Amino acid sequence: MPKNPSPKKSAAVDKDIQIVVAGAGGFIGGHLCRYFKDKGFTRIRAVDKKPLSNWYQRTPGVESLCLDLSEEKNCRRAVEGATEIYQLAADMGGMGFIERFRIECLRSVLINTHMIESAYKAGCDRYFYSSSACVYNTDLQKDPKVTALKESDAYPAMSERGYGWEKLISEMFCQEYWAERGMKTFIARFHNAYGPWGTWDGGREKAPAALCRKIIQAIDDKSLAIQIWGDGTRTRSFMYIDDCVKGIDMIAHTDALIATPINLGTSELVTVNQLVSIIEKIAGVKVKREYDLTAPQGVHGRNSDNTFIRKMLGWEPKTPLKDGLAETYAWIKEQFYLRKAGQRTITD
Repeated sequence: MPKNPSPKKSAAVDKDIQIVVAGAGGFIGGHLCRYFKDKGFTRIRAVDKKPLSNWYQRTPGVESLCLDLSEEKNCRRAVEGATEIYQLAADMGGMGFIERFRIECLRSVLINTHMIESAYKAGCDRYFYSSSACVYNTDLQKDPKVTALKESDAYPAMSERGYGWEKLISEMFCQEYWAERGMKTFIARFHNAYGPWGTWDGGREKAPAALCRKIIQAIDDKSLAIQIWGDGTRTRSFMYIDDCVKGIDMIAHTDALIATPINLGTSELVTVNQLVSIIEKIAGVKVKREYDLTAPQGVHGRNSDNTFIRKMLGWEPKTPLKDGLAETYAWIKEQFYLRKAGQRTITD
């Protein structure tokens, strides 16, 4: 990170450039395609390995390709003619997936190495990489009352096994492609994005979606009881998807942030128990809480220090958790009852 970085005006962008969104069949990638389309971009290529029928969102007018980006030849096809590339493709999910499938998470390094090399050979002007707060030193996250993590806290390195280490080494690729080859790369460390049109069951969902679904289920089956992973005291911050895609756009067009990792998340720290209480209020119920201390839980506490992003962009993600969760709960409830009625949902 530069010692004395200063904010610069975001770069102007031609609306007719070729934009590529890798991982576009997923949660954030699907929203990002729609975001760029709504901004008036005319040439957007969406890429994901899932069959089109399994994509979470498809935006009309966007070219959609089904390609496994862990294979180099597919990366070369994906980035043909690209001016800007947004690399969000990865094999990942919530803590249950990350802790149980470390090899799958590590193998995402194949996607990142092939994509960045293909981007360079294609003459890409801007390359955005979606990193994660899982890169941060786990020794700094042993207390639920965690000190907010600033960008320099990734070193000395002690990332989360599997997923975190893969993200950290892929950040290094982005930095070296700028230092050695002059390709503009941008790196955002995501802190728990959530919202509608995301995974809400099946094992890859994150805490906000999982807890919304559990409370909806508890109301439907009249048990009014849910199971919480851990003892409910672990802390996190959660970023609403609209803030996430806006932040991606701003970061990728701010030249002062070239090859410079930056936090992208809210600083609204809550415990899991507080998260449940917010959802209870939205749902208008009180549920019995049962705690599974053997379930995957991750680090004890993690929060985003937003000093740097405020300095560089004059902005930070700030949608209140209660507002974002209200939208998320309503959407998951709709999906839940569609499935119950025998209709297909995005995770089916």
